[in-house]
Amino acid sequence: MSTVTPTTPSTPFFASPIGLAVLCYAVWGFAPLIYLPMKHFGAEPLEIMAHRSLWAVLWSGGLVLITKQFPEVVRIFLNPKVALTLLIAALMIAINWGVFVWAVTHGHTIESALGYYLNPLINMAAGALLFKERLDNWGKAAIGLAVVGVGVQAAALGHVPYIALTLAVSFATYGIIRKQLAVSALAGLFVECVFLFIPSIVYLVWFEGQGAGHFFDAPMNAFWFALTGPVTVLPLFLFSYVARRLPLSTMGFIQFLAPTIAFFIGLFQGEPFTPLRALSFVFIWGGALVFAFGAWRRAKAMRVA
Repeated sequence: MSTVTPTTPSTPFFASPIGLAVLCYAVWGFAPLIYLPMKHFGAEPLEIMAHRSLWAVLWSGGLVLITKQFPEVVRIFLNPKVALTLLIAALMIAINWGVFVWAVTHGHTIESALGYYLNPLINMAAGALLFKERLDNWGKAAIGLAVVGVGVQAAALGHVPYIALTLAVSFATYGIIRKQLAVSALAGLFVECVFLFIPSIVYLVWFEGQGAGHFFDAPMNAFWFALTGPVTVLPLFLFSYVARRLPLSTMGFIQFLAPTIAFFIGLFQGEPFTPLRALSFVFIWGGALVFAFGAWRRAKAMRVA
């Protein structure tokens, strides 16, 4: 009589680390669609940012309690050096969030996408300059293509692409600061949100008191504002989960999904896209592909070693 060996069902794609990584970057990519309706009912970037900080602290606090990381949060606040460093990180992420929201609500979604294409390349350059990380020929080629792309973009716009560069540099600086801290991603994020929550709630109380706020104007307004919480926190939570479970080369490739989605949203919104600007993206996309290919080669070499 033959014995049938039970098989373990495979993990569905959407619940696998790759599936969750795709979900993470897809949420980041579609984020402009969350902020555009707020623009239509009259919300300005500062009001959106304040609500984003308010709802983010509620969601991140809930996840901290669910994952039982509150003791680590207490330890962070009891360590002035770590708390001050996270305050600086919070300022960097606030700059990043604020510029992104302003760009999306003022017809610069394509340029914001450029910033997030540049981000991993700036991270690579920063690693070489600040941490003496070895930069191979693929990395140098990727950075070179990106520099040319930024130059062409500046020529197409008639000025330096300050939105893209601010987004890329602020997020890279945020990553460098967090790299130095031995705190979990979620606990650190909650502390950052607490720091941003304090001025945000003061501003919202004053703003609503002036009768200028939009939260109480209609239930749909409240819905869009509240949605900024999970849109902010859940991708970061997913990122912290999958980053420990996927090779760097895989993450390096998937991360370009977010700016690609944002790019097409800006395109469909009718933002200017001249041939010269298209040429700049050819160089940027070339740099992104070289970056991803170089990361794949490094990962393959490590497996062989």
